[in-house]
Amino acid sequence: MTELGTRLKEARLSKGYSLDDLQEITKIQKRYLVGIEEGNYSIMPGTFYVRAFIKQYAEAVGLKSEELLEQYRNEVPTTQPNEVTQSVPYTPSRRTSRSTGRMMETAPKIIVALFIIVIVAVIWFLYSQKVQNTPEGGPDEETQFEYDQKPTPQENSNGGTTGTGTDEEATEDEEPVEPVEEEPVVTQTISPGAVQADGVTTIYDLTGSETMNLRIVISGDTWVGIRDRGGSEQIPDRVYKSGEEVLFDATANTYARIRLGDARNAKVFVNDEELVYTQNPQDRGKSTQNIIIQFGEEQAE
Repeated sequence: MTELGTRLKEARLSKGYSLDDLQEITKIQKRYLVGIEEGNYSIMPGTFYVRAFIKQYAEAVGLKSEELLEQYRNEVPTTQPNEVTQSVPYTPSRRTSRSTGRMMETAPKIIVALFIIVIVAVIWFLYSQKVQNTPEGGPDEETQFEYDQKPTPQENSNGGTTGTGTDEEATEDEEPVEPVEEEPVVTQTISPGAVQADGVTTIYDLTGSETMNLRIVISGDTWVGIRDRGGSEQIPDRVYKSGEEVLFDATANTYARIRLGDARNAKVFVNDEELVYTQNPQDRGKSTQNIIIQFGEEQAE
């Protein structure tokens, strides 16, 4: 072991580094570190790497590498010129210059091509704008159309000029337009209720309407039922509470029999027109009412 190797090993041990630790720090293979400590430089790739590895080793363990190499210069092999040349990385300057030269030759062509593309794009844009702003048929056709529409003046018996006579001929050819008679608007009519002998049944005829939409608004507890001519139940017969509404379309049946348990707590609307029903004067105390609504003669026809 050389004095240089001993000095480096002592510095390593004083730092508490193992060879594995030093290999991790310097990135130098462990066998080269052992060779430095033992003075066995023959395993090194070359004398240039011997000096380089010793410098890294010294700096890693806290020693001044330049002073260490100067102090033990007799133990460190001298670097040969050919090794220095081999260790210097090759710089492909010639290749770079060739690439640069090719780029310089190609750049003007690229610039000219881009310039031509920009000119073509501008011309196309201006042409499209002109086409959009030009009316169909062109200005010449529009002027010719206006010229053809102008009437040619004619001389009258007094030497003056009159129109072409086109208006007069058109007036003679046109037939008088008969006024269109508007059909009268037909509104629905609900006949006055015909109170039956039982005093609780009232029959109404609905005319002037193609529909029979029923709506019953409940303001208090009352029994409500709706049946057709055959007596079939059309809605659930039950007691309805205040605030509820009963809706039913009786158009297809042309008939509806409404049973109200307490007519004072219900209002009946036919096509949104309130039905004013009247009890028999002799039975004013009866609150139960049967209301029959049917299409009148006009609808039946």
